[in-house]
Amino acid sequence: MEIIHSSAPLYAVLVSLVAIIPIYFSRRNPNLRESWTILAAVAKFLIVLSMVPAVLGGKEIYFKIVTAYPGIDIAFKVDSLGLFFALTASFLWILTSFYSIGYVRALKEHAQTRYFICFAGSLSVTIGAAFAANLFTMYIFYEALTLFTYPLIAHEENEEAFRGAKIYLIYLLGTSIAFLLPAILFTYFTAGTMNFRLGGVFGDTGGIHSLFFGVIFAFYIAGIAKAGIMPFHSWLPNAMVAPTPVSSLLHAVAVVKMGVFVVLRVILYVFGVDLLREIGAGAFLAAFACVTIVVSSLIAMRQDNIKARLAYSTISQLSYIVVGAALLSPSGIKASIIHITIHAFSKISLFFWAGAVYVALHKKYISQLSGIAKKMPVSMAVFTIGALSLIGIPPLSGFISKYYFVSGAVEAGMLPVAVVFAVSSFLNALYFLPIIYTAYMKPLDAGMDDKITEAPSAMLIPMCITAGIAVLLFFFPQVLTNFADLIVSGLFKE
Repeated sequence: MEIIHSSAPLYAVLVSLVAIIPIYFSRRNPNLRESWTILAAVAKFLIVLSMVPAVLGGKEIYFKIVTAYPGIDIAFKVDSLGLFFALTASFLWILTSFYSIGYVRALKEHAQTRYFICFAGSLSVTIGAAFAANLFTMYIFYEALTLFTYPLIAHEENEEAFRGAKIYLIYLLGTSIAFLLPAILFTYFTAGTMNFRLGGVFGDTGGIHSLFFGVIFAFYIAGIAKAGIMPFHSWLPNAMVAPTPVSSLLHAVAVVKMGVFVVLRVILYVFGVDLLREIGAGAFLAAFACVTIVVSSLIAMRQDNIKARLAYSTISQLSYIVVGAALLSPSGIKASIIHITIHAFSKISLFFWAGAVYVALHKKYISQLSGIAKKMPVSMAVFTIGALSLIGIPPLSGFISKYYFVSGAVEAGMLPVAVVFAVSSFLNALYFLPIIYTAYMKPLDAGMDDKITEAPSAMLIPMCITAGIAVLLFFFPQVLTNFADLIVSGLFKE
């Protein structure tokens, strides 16, 4: 693998961090303040995008910041998995920035400057984790994301918001300190390195008992609570007290996707397929995550609160990614990688819809949405596309990843997992289709006729773009699979 030494990863991380300064000093001029946000978002995406040709050409981009300890660097390395995640997060930050402007202005939100500052910081550390060259660097940015997003969860500054933010902090910091940090240290003292290597870092296990590796792996999974695997999932529905744009990006893209991204890093770049097969950890994790898929879907069906239903849906969909990787088969791993982006565009469309409904109606409950498609046709079209995509109905991109998930289960000889994917799609339909039926088929509630309008165009346009991309990815899946193929070909060489 050819290594290119470049400061581009550092610039990608720093651009939104540096933007915090002009955002703060422009706090009395909202137009200027938000222009800095948009400028930083576009610049970040373009920097990330500029690295695509090199990575797709089989190269990796490396930049070392400092040596923290002999053999442990704070450094960035841009590979296909990290770049794939960074492209998704940075592109969606642009759309969410426009959406946020429409949202906070329509609702006259307080502390808007703090809101945009925390958003910018959150995206910096998200890209930092995506480009981390080793476990040490990744851990720093993983923890920093929790701290940057805490004020966004507590944004409303009421009892419910502070409670949700407290649970958020306890779960994410508590599990990472108690489990993830010890697992990283065990890895360093066992393998002698923290650097990521496709296929794993342990090499010849030297007769170390498989139980030892099983325990370390269990510590990793327990310590990555951002992945939302039960029983470490409760923070996610509680975090839905945040403003909807926060839920949209940070809980459909950045925070939860960092969780499953780190799980993929651990599976593919720390342990490797061969070692996990040897110790039987893949099958165990797949079974564990399958329980999360089914149980969270059943809980979602019972939620009347819109964002609560979407939150439990997210918990289920995150475990798709975990199960796919745990299958340790080419198609399963490929499915996990591409579902990061497919789920992101589909689910962010649903959260954008939830925000549009709240701005237009100030409604939070599904039971209050009778007939709204008659007055909010664009918003409901966006929801319908996002929901059908997550169910897995063609011609929507969710079908592509679900096809690979089932193929991966068949390749791994784990047919019960394929059944779980099928059952989950049915459950997805049971908690999404009633919303569509309520909005389209039921009569509009009396007295609401003149009050219902679409959300501001600053919100509608990003919604339409994300929903449109959820469709386009079905017809152009190679945009996603090119990255996944690079990883899979490195893992399963002939």
